[in-house]
Amino acid sequence: MRNKKIVIGVVALLILFSLTLLAETKKLEQIGRYTFVRIKGEVPTEEVMKILLDKYAGDIKYGFDLAGYGDLFLPFMDQLKAANFEKKELPVGEHLMWMLFRSRGKIKVVQDLEWAGKNPLPVFSFMVVKGYKHYEFIMPAPCGNISLRKVEEIIPEAICDLKVSPAKANINDPISVDMSGTQHAKSMEVDIVGPDGTKIETKSLTPDNPKFQTKLSSPGDFSFKGRAINPEGKVSTNPCEAKVYINYPPVCKLWTSCLPCKDYVGRPVTIDASQSTDPDGEVVKADFEITDEAGNRVDSFSDSEKPFTWEKIFTKPGLYTITGIVTDDFGAVSEPAKIEVEVTEKRSFFLIEGGPLIARGSAGPYVAARAGLLYKVVPGTLDFVISGGGSLALKGDPWKSFFMANVLMNVRSGPAFFGAGAGFATKVREERNADAELIGQVGYEMFNNFINAGSLFFEVRAPVGEGRSFSKHYKLMLGFRFIF
Repeated sequence: MRNKKIVIGVVALLILFSLTLLAETKKLEQIGRYTFVRIKGEVPTEEVMKILLDKYAGDIKYGFDLAGYGDLFLPFMDQLKAANFEKKELPVGEHLMWMLFRSRGKIKVVQDLEWAGKNPLPVFSFMVVKGYKHYEFIMPAPCGNISLRKVEEIIPEAICDLKVSPAKANINDPISVDMSGTQHAKSMEVDIVGPDGTKIETKSLTPDNPKFQTKLSSPGDFSFKGRAINPEGKVSTNPCEAKVYINYPPVCKLWTSCLPCKDYVGRPVTIDASQSTDPDGEVVKADFEITDEAGNRVDSFSDSEKPFTWEKIFTKPGLYTITGIVTDDFGAVSEPAKIEVEVTEKRSFFLIEGGPLIARGSAGPYVAARAGLLYKVVPGTLDFVISGGGSLALKGDPWKSFFMANVLMNVRSGPAFFGAGAGFATKVREERNADAELIGQVGYEMFNNFINAGSLFFEVRAPVGEGRSFSKHYKLMLGFRFIF
């Protein structure tokens, strides 16, 4: 039992001694005895070292895993190919975190070394960067051992990068803001500043969410001022600003050649947007629309040539709303300009009419001509006609030229019309007296362009009064009527 306790005590002392040895810094007094790669001849150049390291990549990976830095292997190999070696001297007493070497053909790693040689050790030094950590590696010049000298965490200043597009836009167009090019930032911010210098909005972003879209509802020069904040809270100092110009929309100025448009059905009405303006460009197009009193669209027109006018003929009377919108050379559209126009139909016309007339059958051929007025009591339905004129006798004695006058009411059904009324005619023969007459007409309208019209008619005139038989006193006329 006593011997067993002695054995346990000796083992414990040995373990404690071993741990003490492990905890102590190893002294490295010479170099070249245990080399990672045995190199013959002169001290290798940087290029030779890179070739050798590439050749022994598997051993290097094993060594990095052994040292507990396996995640650094790929950055080490990638950056080594483009690394710039710096020739240095490792001072006596300088510590190394670990060194990778080969002993009896096996890859080994020793931790916590101190250069304890008599003179400074010539080394090649280069940096490997992963994230914010900078790893300084050295390789002693006489051999290819790889050593990690120190690790420093260097948090760089954030570099702000701001892109805003487009540089010019219209009101409420989408504006894209992109800070994805920012470096070393934990967060980013963008101030949107209006034309008057007032801050409109501040938008917060992150490297994972570096973009956003916005819209600007007024014209002018807007500034987007960006800044980036690194993990230590330090704000970037490099210039980081972009400007966007929001195009001023044009202003539509609308007028018509008549207001109100009395008696303008069938006549051209000029709708004019030529006085429209654009503060920062020019007007390139005008769009017109006409709606009736119920809001139904009647007609529309688009004009892309100056002076931006439209000659419109209204075919029906009514109260119309004319809307004008103009577009500038950047595609911005104006607010609608509106004019209400009451268009009325012409109802009073002068008339002239004429044609062959027969008095009492075949006994007396005449050529008749009359002038007068026509008034549309109910347009398209009922007309009032008053006219008067003369009839020239073509046969001569006993027939006389005479004067006649009419008062009629015409009822219309489309282009056809039927008229009735009364008239007066002076005597057609010396032995006769003047006649009061009842008049009947039937006719057909040949054309009508609202401001004038032409029609053919057939007229019968019957005498009124005792002793004036129809067979001896009637008159027949085939005529053409023109109103204007």
